[in-house]
Amino acid sequence: MCPSGRIAIPITTTANSDFRPAFEIIDRDHDGKISSDDLRAFYAGIPSGENNDEAMIGTMISVADANKDGFVEFDEFEKVLETAPLLCRSGNGGDDGLMKDVFKVMDKDGDGRLSYGDLKSYMDSAGLAASDDEIKAMIRLAGGDLNDGVSFDGLLKIFGC
Repeated sequence: MCPSGRIAIPITTTANSDFRPAFEIIDRDHDGKISSDDLRAFYAGIPSGENNDEAMIGTMISVADANKDGFVEFDEFEKVLETAPLLCRSGNGGDDGLMKDVFKVMDKDGDGRLSYGDLKSYMDSAGLAASDDEIKAMIRLAGGDLNDGVSFDGLLKIFGC
C-alpha cells in the first residue's frame, strides 16, 4: 500500500506485509530493528504536554522483544501486530494506541487531517521514497481527497487496520 518495493526481508509468516511501512517509520536509524532510541525519537515528534516516560518505552520494547536481545526486529513487530489488533484501535473511546501516535506525528499542522504535504513530508523524513502518484494513491485508498486530506480512520485503512 505504501511505496512498493520497500520490503527487503522476505516475509515467512502469515502476516500481512503491509506492516513493513509502519516498522520503517519507527525504525528511525534504519538498522532493521527498533531500539529504545528509535522509540524516543519517534515519540519526540508527538506534540504533548507530557515527557516521554522511560518506563513506557522500556515496557513497549520488553512486550515485543521475544528473543530478549533489547531490540524489536521486524518479525517480532509483526507478531505484536498480528496478535494485538488493539494497537490499531483499542475501541475504548479515544485511546487508539500506536496508530493514533503515528497519526499525531504525521499531522504536522495538528489540524486532524493528513494533507498531501503531511504524507509526503513524513514519508521523506522516514526515508521512504514515495512518488507523487503513490502519495495520491494512499490518499484515495484512505477515502480522502487532495483538498481535505486523510482522517485518522483513513490512515488506519492505509496501514490495513
